[in-house]
Amino acid sequence: MTVRAEAAGPWLVGDVGGTNARFALVEAPGAAPERVRVLPTRDFTGLGEAAAAYLAEETARPAAACLAVAGPVGGGRYHLTNADWRPGEVADVRDRLGLAAVEVVNDFAALAASLPLLGPDDLRPVGGAAPAPDGTAPLAVLGPGTGMGVAGLVPVPGGGWIPTPGEGGHVDAPAATDEEVEVVRLLRAECGAASAEMLLSGDGLARLHRLLGTVRGTPAEPLTAAQIVAGRDDPLCADAVAVFCALLGSFAGNAALTLGARGGVYLGGGILPRIADALEAGDFRARFEAKPLVEDYLRAIPTALVVHPYPALLGAAAHLARTHPVRGAAAPTLENA
Repeated sequence: MTVRAEAAGPWLVGDVGGTNARFALVEAPGAAPERVRVLPTRDFTGLGEAAAAYLAEETARPAAACLAVAGPVGGGRYHLTNADWRPGEVADVRDRLGLAAVEVVNDFAALAASLPLLGPDDLRPVGGAAPAPDGTAPLAVLGPGTGMGVAGLVPVPGGGWIPTPGEGGHVDAPAATDEEVEVVRLLRAECGAASAEMLLSGDGLARLHRLLGTVRGTPAEPLTAAQIVAGRDDPLCADAVAVFCALLGSFAGNAALTLGARGGVYLGGGILPRIADALEAGDFRARFEAKPLVEDYLRAIPTALVVHPYPALLGAAAHLARTHPVRGAAAPTLENA
């Protein structure tokens, strides 16, 4: 990737998921995102239109932009997986915005890039101390929202980090108990597949609640994820959240083993901050560690919930600090593949 020097000016950063599109301006490398606005993704037909709507309300003209999207990115194309948008071309976004430098990255690549920038107040430990990246071991980040995102962050010899995004949310659902196995069996019969994202996401929590009722012989009225989280005085809602956290623990342990994330596993996404109490009090951490022969390996890996409101915007700015440095600015430490 060619690194170019850019004239001074604010950067446009974005974090676009299936539900919300978040945009902000960053005045200088290392500065916090400002003028954050959250727009409904469904109100737009593409990334360029959404970003242009944000800029229409701002007077500053960005020098460069980095837009993170919830889906695969490569070859100059992007696809927002959980939205009714057609796959798009980065060049079209660049033309729509009228900017010379526009990059599109995976949202969890951006979230991974933010991890070394987070402070103690941005993290809530789950099952012990919070991770403290020292540049010697890989990190992992995952999180349920509209979908399920997963990425790694690998240290570079001599300093810096490389985000490694993937589509790990589409691996098989990590059922462990007899009841979970039966839920997965019903899910597979119903949908023809049983991916982790189909249970570990907003729609997944609603699906899990419904299928748990079926397995237990107590069918329940359909509820949204928000209704389930708010209605935990109901036993089935409380159990759905508990099983959700347990499944997430197994999934996070799998990710830690696959990525070799000895430096820590971070939990993001829009759902978990609303159920942080259940995450800490339930079986998340026990299921994270419950892998025969490698319990000690996993027991040494810290896990934490990211509570910073806009971490992917931080990561998008960190990406630009590497690929489009401002003249005279200190060399950034983040790298991106």
